[in-house]
Amino acid sequence: MKFGRKNEIKLNPLAYNLMLIGESGIGKTTTIKEYAEKLAGSEGYLFVETGHEDGGDAIDGLNYISATSWDDDYDEEMNTIGFQTLIDDIVENKASDWKDLKVIVIDTLDELFAALAEPEVIRMHNKENPNKRVKSIRATFGGFQAGEEMAAKIVQDALWSLKRVSVSFILIGHTKTRNLTDPVTGEDYMMLTTNMPQRYFNALKTKVHFLGVASIDREIIREKGKKNIVTGKTSDKGVVKSETRKITFRDDNYSIDSKSRFADIVPEIPLDADALIKAITDAIKSEQSNSNVSFEDAQKKEVEREAKLEARVAKNESVAKSQKELDTIIDDIVSYFTENKSDIDKIKPVLKKIKAEGYSNPKDIDDIDFAKQILDMCK
Repeated sequence: MKFGRKNEIKLNPLAYNLMLIGESGIGKTTTIKEYAEKLAGSEGYLFVETGHEDGGDAIDGLNYISATSWDDDYDEEMNTIGFQTLIDDIVENKASDWKDLKVIVIDTLDELFAALAEPEVIRMHNKENPNKRVKSIRATFGGFQAGEEMAAKIVQDALWSLKRVSVSFILIGHTKTRNLTDPVTGEDYMMLTTNMPQRYFNALKTKVHFLGVASIDREIIREKGKKNIVTGKTSDKGVVKSETRKITFRDDNYSIDSKSRFADIVPEIPLDADALIKAITDAIKSEQSNSNVSFEDAQKKEVEREAKLEARVAKNESVAKSQKELDTIIDDIVSYFTENKSDIDKIKPVLKKIKAEGYSNPKDIDDIDFAKQILDMCK
């Protein structure tokens, strides 16, 4: 049997994982909110504000929830939930409760790791090693960055589980300038990159399709300053003549840590939702044009694929929920047998009914309607 198939480029920009990093207050959240809303509608996206991030407070109409822990129940009054709890609920109830959701936005990625994932890894370590409790991520699971690797893994596992139900993600993060050393020449150079630990950043940078870096492009001119009354000399000073906010996807000088898996992405654009949509759409169209299928025909095929995937997700969800309900009923029946094991008169008619249906014991029951009948007998 032959396996595999030729890839067909997805045409929806939201089908691709996007990371946008930039300095605080530059407009990342606003731009991504408009980007997601224009592509998915007001109910098609969800901002997940992680840890102490609250930039969404200043944006009216933002569809958001706050993830203040890794695993915790939803607090409706505070609009808070555990991050993993939210992801699990989306995956388990996509076809019913989250049918319009197309993308979630993590704001911010650095808070997701520092405030949520790292404490969770520490908790996991202490649970497995109650006699060797630690307080630092670096001391977990034997050290040597094993804890950091675990933090990266649980974040990746959570985000990629969304893809099974056709929900993509957008990651927002912060930047800073770093001094780096070229591994070939040994020369030092400056780069605008993430402010978070490089291990965490690289764990996701290598996985996303687009990494844009938001920055301010300033035009600085030299002007004569005041004369020094002691030396009598006049010194020049730099004055900002103008500035523009931009997103960089490719930097020929390699001083901005950006990336795209699409060859024909425009190097840089204004920090604007419409410009972002156009840049990614144009890059997708350019790649799709290499096929022998017209763009219009490709769109029709994509609609058909998405419909089949939605039907598959709905079916899997229904099966999983039925199995979960069946498991709960079986547990109740088994508990009944355990509680009444010394009272044969109670157990005998129930067991007789089970065996008459062809099952040797309650754990073998695989028909939910029959299981409900048995549970009624137990009650």
